[in-house]
Amino acid sequence: MSELRERDEKYVWHPFTQVKTAAPPLEIIRAEGASLIAADGKRYLDVNSSWWVNVHGHGKKEIGDAIRRQFDDLDHVIFADVTHPAASELAENVVKLLGKPMSKVFFSDNGSTAVEVALKMAIQYWHNAGTPKKQILALDGAYHGDTFGAMAVGQRGFFNVPFESFFFHVDFLEFPDGDNDRKILEKAQQLFALGECAALIVEPLIQGSAGMRIYSVDFLERLVALARQHDVLVIFDEVMTGWCRTGKLFAFQHTDAVSDLVCLSKGLTGGVLPLGLTVVTESIFSRFLSDEKVQAFLHGHSFTGNALACAAANASISLFKDPSTKENIDRLTRRHQAFVEMLKTFEAVQNPRSFGTILAFELRTTDASGYFAQVRDRVYLYMLERGVLLRPLGNTIYLNPPYCITDKELDRVYDALRSFISSELVNNI
Repeated sequence: MSELRERDEKYVWHPFTQVKTAAPPLEIIRAEGASLIAADGKRYLDVNSSWWVNVHGHGKKEIGDAIRRQFDDLDHVIFADVTHPAASELAENVVKLLGKPMSKVFFSDNGSTAVEVALKMAIQYWHNAGTPKKQILALDGAYHGDTFGAMAVGQRGFFNVPFESFFFHVDFLEFPDGDNDRKILEKAQQLFALGECAALIVEPLIQGSAGMRIYSVDFLERLVALARQHDVLVIFDEVMTGWCRTGKLFAFQHTDAVSDLVCLSKGLTGGVLPLGLTVVTESIFSRFLSDEKVQAFLHGHSFTGNALACAAANASISLFKDPSTKENIDRLTRRHQAFVEMLKTFEAVQNPRSFGTILAFELRTTDASGYFAQVRDRVYLYMLERGVLLRPLGNTIYLNPPYCITDKELDRVYDALRSFISSELVNNI
């Protein structure tokens, strides 16, 4: 046993891992581009972008240089009653990228806290207005994070059973699959008409952890329009869908729908440092302005507005302005679309689909499908042996690679998936 593995086994508790039955973790000591390099020298293609965050690839010089320059000037400072150039630059950049009516940026630490902030803002917005609206509406299957508020508005069930008695009540709409859209919108209309709904929260157009489930632009636009008719605030959780994952900078830009609050994280810093943002309209912000201090938004984190993370985010945003980034995103989108057509020829494959840089499909199973499907481990180990690191969502296999991945590297991934689907391993699943 290596020294690294021995120390890890003795002291580390890994996330989303049943430690008793899991294989030993990969010993990754270096990364570059789309590759992770293990202690034994083996290279793995990081096709889930290290949990969907590393959009530009590992070791991006521009981001590293920005962090080093920022460290020489300022590493961190309290953000209450204090500001610094990197944070104000980032806030301006993000507001301009999101466009009107977005106006103000609140800083936090990750996607969960960005959502937690949005929920608290929505509820306090109505409290400050003297209007007792406390109900939240969400989509079934949602994943918005692992803090208590974020869990409450996400999928109920196996992840959160021990904690459900602590959650506030949330109304959930069925996931819109096209056939049930009308029924769901009718239910939303009924719930909105009660006048108790403070906010609607959705992952725009695609649910990530639910299995990369895609729904229509038309449905989202109609749902948001209903919310507007009934004076319900709209929260777009763009933590996973943002930063060109769907082919546009933000998923909502595929639509005419406009929100009141937007949650950002993951690819925000290029996947290098943790940072969350909750971006709001001037209307939301102004509701917290008062001579009474108690009406302020009394929320914060020790690392709110961290200068190093802000510098990384500004550098990442600059990279999105590089024409080569768009070229890579468009190339990856086209390659995925072509591979989806090939996947349609396999009987073992269900619902192959792609959306921008995301590709997903289900494997048919005789075992239970979903997050705990046993085929997950077979796929994971098979791909790992071939130098590809992915993390299936049960029987949902997906790719979400860094935009810098080359055609040659993509071909390795596609070939390995084809090989698995064609092998005996998929029989009697």
